[in-house]
Amino acid sequence: MEQKARPSRPGAGPPGALRGWLDALAVVLAGLAAMAAVAALGLWAAGADALPGGGFPYVLAATLALAVGGTVELDGGAGFFASADAGITAMPLSVGLVGALTVAEVFLRQLRFRAVAGGRELLGRTVRTAVVWLVALVLLCAAARHDFTVPLGGGLAEELGGALGLAPEVGFRAQPASTVGLGLLWLLVVLAATFAVSRRAPLPRSLVRFQQAVRPAGFAMLLVLLGYVLLGVAAAVGTAAVHGNARETAAVALLALPNLVWQAYGVGLGGQWQGHLVGAIGLPVPEPLAAVLRTDEGGDGTVSLGTLAEQDARAWWLLPLAAVLMLGAGVFAARRSPRGVRVWRHAVRLGAAAAVTLLLVGVWTRVSADYGLSVLGVGLGEGGLGDLLGAVLGPAVGPIGPAAALTGGTLTLDPRLWTLVPLAAGWGVLAGGLGALVAALAPRRAGPG
Repeated sequence: MEQKARPSRPGAGPPGALRGWLDALAVVLAGLAAMAAVAALGLWAAGADALPGGGFPYVLAATLALAVGGTVELDGGAGFFASADAGITAMPLSVGLVGALTVAEVFLRQLRFRAVAGGRELLGRTVRTAVVWLVALVLLCAAARHDFTVPLGGGLAEELGGALGLAPEVGFRAQPASTVGLGLLWLLVVLAATFAVSRRAPLPRSLVRFQQAVRPAGFAMLLVLLGYVLLGVAAAVGTAAVHGNARETAAVALLALPNLVWQAYGVGLGGQWQGHLVGAIGLPVPEPLAAVLRTDEGGDGTVSLGTLAEQDARAWWLLPLAAVLMLGAGVFAARRSPRGVRVWRHAVRLGAAAAVTLLLVGVWTRVSADYGLSVLGVGLGEGGLGDLLGAVLGPAVGPIGPAAALTGGTLTLDPRLWTLVPLAAGWGVLAGGLGALVAALAPRRAGPG
């Protein structure tokens, strides 16, 4: 039964309609603020604070656009003499993860102390939040565009540049269609996942009966993803302590840690990614992964457990790590489920949850980045304007090193979803069944899913 709205009392707060829009605004602002804080720290660690022309806020806006699935186009040149073109589609998942958790938390706090909510109310809250989010995305696209004028170094170089009309400029801008469209989809996925995994989320009465089938397994898979992130944080701290590259390591952790550890999760399950790396892009790519993607024939390399282990034997540990965490997810899901659920149901539910999780991981870890510089249509080698363009464009997309100042590069990384998703489902079925048997051996308190 739908709950009727109570008439507002004097001094009791804003009326219903206004309160709904204020709640939606709070969700959006909290999510963007959290994402901006993490992205700003990551970009600072990557050296983007040294960009000329006060470009840091614009680079920050571009990073937020990428974090929700948008695309950033880069271009530059020096008059008629040289031109550069680039495009980047790569989600900085550290930023997106923090934003998603914040959006979910604020959205749920507005519904606290309730076990059931009307379908019309939830739909209204979702629509209002989506409308405010769309406005924010449009403003983000407007902010995520900037052009830099790159100095030629003074002296004779400046004089020759002025005489030849060479005023090197580089710039970037968020692509509106993909940023708005995929950004809206990102929000809807976050809200759907929130109601699928959280016991705090009230549901309409007609959907309450499904929560025990979905939430235990869904929450268990969320814990697996967060567990990989925590392990990645520990590894990053250890790396910084041993190698002394704290700022570079912090940049990777604050911008792209889930990109790396969640791909490692999929590889540990037997999944594969395919792609290639040519030149340097300025995106954080571990050495074993880069070695696999740089093929002598110039074609695509296959990222798998075997190919990574050829570069670093420690990659074999990804298999037992994935197995242990999946079994833990099976036990956890079984213990959160009501008594009397058959083992095969536990297995099927965790298998479905694992398949959906790895489908999302595969989509989120896709990378497509290319950057090229040409002079009168002919590729330009290392040095000169190419170094300047690379030095400016690099921080816009992630941590960079000396190699990132090359004049061109391409990085592509695509999951083989047709093998990754079935493998994840198989692991989920096995872990769900074994987890239910293990959970049955220990006494537990029955509780809702």
